[in-house]
Amino acid sequence: MSLVELIAQADERGLAVSGLACLDRCVPLLGGDDLVLRPLWTSLADDSDWSEGLEKARGSLGTGDDEAEVLVRRMLDAAPAPRAADEVRRWADACSVAALQIHRLLDPAEDPAPSVDTRREGSTEDMSPLVAAELRRQVTVLELLAGHGAAGLRRALDVSTEGRRVLRAVVSRRARGRG
Repeated sequence: MSLVELIAQADERGLAVSGLACLDRCVPLLGGDDLVLRPLWTSLADDSDWSEGLEKARGSLGTGDDEAEVLVRRMLDAAPAPRAADEVRRWADACSVAALQIHRLLDPAEDPAPSVDTRREGSTEDMSPLVAAELRRQVTVLELLAGHGAAGLRRALDVSTEGRRVLRAVVSRRARGRG
C-alpha cells in the first residue's frame, strides 16, 4: 500500500503520530535534542491536550535560512492545537511531504523522481538512500498505528528516534564538509 493510501486510511491518532514522527526525525536541523518533542509524544500516549507542549517546542527550537531548516520550522509552526481531525490530516500529509523533501535535499545522491509525491504514491525505482529510508519509516509508523493502535506508539517513537539519529549524522557530516 502506498504512503498516500496509508495516510488516507489513518485515524486521528495515527495521523497525529505520523506528523509528529516526521517532525521529530527532522528536529536536529533546528538544534533540537532528543527530548524537545517528548511532551507531545506523551500527550499522544495519554490522549491529552498537546497545546502547552507544542508552544514550548516552538519557543525552544531555532530557525534557519536554508530550505531544509525552513521546512522543519513550517512543520512545527503548522501543528494544529488543538488536534482537530481535519487539521491533523492536512498537517500529517504536509509533514510527510516536507520530511521527504528535507531528506531529498540532504541526500548527496540524486533522486531522479520529479517530486516526492511520486515516491509517496508508490514509485520507488532508483530512489536515493536517504529518501528511501525516510519513506520506509513513514510507512512503518502508519502501519504500526493501524495494526496496534495506541500500543504501537512506543514502537513508532523508536522508529522516529532511529531516523533522528540518521539525520543528525547527515547534518554533522554536512557541517564538517562546509567547515
